[in-house]
Amino acid sequence: MTQPPLAEQLPYHRLARLAPRCQWWRPLLGTLVVAVGYVLAVLVLMLCFLVLGVALGYPEDADGWPEFGPVSGTALDLLSIAVGIPVLLLTVRWIGRRPAGTVSSVTGRLRLRWLGLCVLTAVPILALAMGAMFLLPSDGGEAESQWAGWPAFGRALAMLLVLVPLQAAAEEYVFRGWLTQTAGAFLRSPWAALVPQAVLFAAAHGWGTAWGFADLLVFGACAGWLTWRTGGLEAAIALHAVNNLLAFGVSAAVVDGLASDETAADAGWQMAVLDVAGIVLYTAAVTWWLRRRRLERTAPAPLPPAHPYGAAPGQWPAHPYGVTPGPWPVHPYGSMAGQAPVHPYGAAPGQAPVHPYGAMPGQWPGRPQGALPAQWPGDPAAGAPAPPSGTAHPRAAAPWPGTGRPVGPAGTGEDTPGSG
Repeated sequence: MTQPPLAEQLPYHRLARLAPRCQWWRPLLGTLVVAVGYVLAVLVLMLCFLVLGVALGYPEDADGWPEFGPVSGTALDLLSIAVGIPVLLLTVRWIGRRPAGTVSSVTGRLRLRWLGLCVLTAVPILALAMGAMFLLPSDGGEAESQWAGWPAFGRALAMLLVLVPLQAAAEEYVFRGWLTQTAGAFLRSPWAALVPQAVLFAAAHGWGTAWGFADLLVFGACAGWLTWRTGGLEAAIALHAVNNLLAFGVSAAVVDGLASDETAADAGWQMAVLDVAGIVLYTAAVTWWLRRRRLERTAPAPLPPAHPYGAAPGQWPAHPYGVTPGPWPVHPYGSMAGQAPVHPYGAAPGQAPVHPYGAMPGQWPGRPQGALPAQWPGDPAAGAPAPPSGTAHPRAAAPWPGTGRPVGPAGTGEDTPGSG
């Protein structure tokens, strides 16, 4: 008996092939749908904020856009990135024809405990790197920063704690999630799938300095490698969210810090080196954790469809030369409906052996030509029963009906003593 085929184990970057019918065009069409859907979602969000700003009487800038202030403006910027999450998950479900959670991890969901452990690992490492940046000498061209005060800082920090994780997760779902799995639908090598998303991630932040671009490139490569190595986005989301929270938090601590247009792409070489050091150290720490925790890294691919000549779903798979499922195998030449199935080499267990030429139902299976109903299966040559007499049949256990002559005690056919 042949064993059923084993399902292929797919790593994270190959999870686009989890669709029952994985056509090559689905990832490409999904990318177009994600792009168009994201633009539409951002337009709807901006329209809602425009109506809200006009209704609340916010002043307008030269372009007619309401001036919400640094904190509200930053919240709008973060929300305009976070709306990409529902757009992408719906695309995975409708176009990709697979569970939306397969973008989160190989288990089909975000592993919250592992995410929490990665956050606790990232906080001290990235805070140390951020603190080292304050020790760098100033170039003298920047104005002295002023403390924003606890009320303003508290409001900004509350907003950042809510929206920055969503913004960071949205970028991870797009670059380390969708783009990586789209490339993995065609390429088996993990690096062939991870390098393109890292380049696109760095380019999406704009071109500032070569050091800033290299910093973002390393960030995208390390986050992509952690995603593949851990089988999910949790480690990358933790790195991205903690890094952005620290950066936005420092900006929110000073007056008009959130109004600055500078990004990581504008970093100088000293800040880039410290940032890369923190990223590499975090990657090493997560790798160390992986050696002490059992984490799912692959997901089973769907089995191929049943053979066109195989058994129907739910039935016992029949052998190519065997018999149909049932209590007793049927002879190749079969039997009529309602009759006991005829064994190929004889009678079914527990039944009387059937003569090759058979007998009609209700007849004694005796002579090849059979006996008429209600006749005594006696002499094979005569084919007729013996006439009633005072002797019982040698194998009989009861007297002939209607004679009234009992059988002898030993079944010998002798008359009972004393009888007439």
